[in-house]
Amino acid sequence: MIKRISTLFSLALFASFSSHAAPECSVSVDAGDMMKFSEQTLSVPASCGEVTVTLNHTGKLAAKSMGHNIVFADTANVAAVATEGMAAGFDASYVKPGDERVYGFSKVIGGGESTTFTFSTEKMSAGGDYTFFCSFPGHWAIMKGKFEIK
Repeated sequence: MIKRISTLFSLALFASFSSHAAPECSVSVDAGDMMKFSEQTLSVPASCGEVTVTLNHTGKLAAKSMGHNIVFADTANVAAVATEGMAAGFDASYVKPGDERVYGFSKVIGGGESTTFTFSTEKMSAGGDYTFFCSFPGHWAIMKGKFEIK
C-alpha cells in the first residue's frame, strides 16, 4: 500500500512539473491581412527540446490570396529558403520539400484559421541567429522576426 501511494505521489509530482514546463516551450503569434506578425521576437528556454507553435490568421482573406505560414531558419538562409520555397508552390506551403535549412514550418492558412505544429530544436543552440518568417510569395522580406533560444 505504501509503495502504491509513493508511486501515485511520484506520478502526480511528475505531472505537475510537466504541465508547468510545457507552456515555456510553446509560442503563439497572430498574422492578419496587413502582412505583419503580432510579435517581433519569439523566445523559448534552451531546455526546450521541442517547440510548439500556434499561428492564428486574424485577417479575412483566403489562403491563396493572402495566406500566411511561419517558417524557422537560420537568419543567413532566409532569402534562399523563401526564394526556393516560392518555386515549391502553395501545396508545399511555399517550403521546398526536404529543405534541411528549415527547422520547422506550418502550412499556409487563410483568414480566421489557426494551425499548430511542433519542431525539434536539437540542431539549434542557445544564442544562435534564427529568424521566423512567412514564406508566402512577397511576404518574407517584411513579415519576419527574431527567434531566440535562451
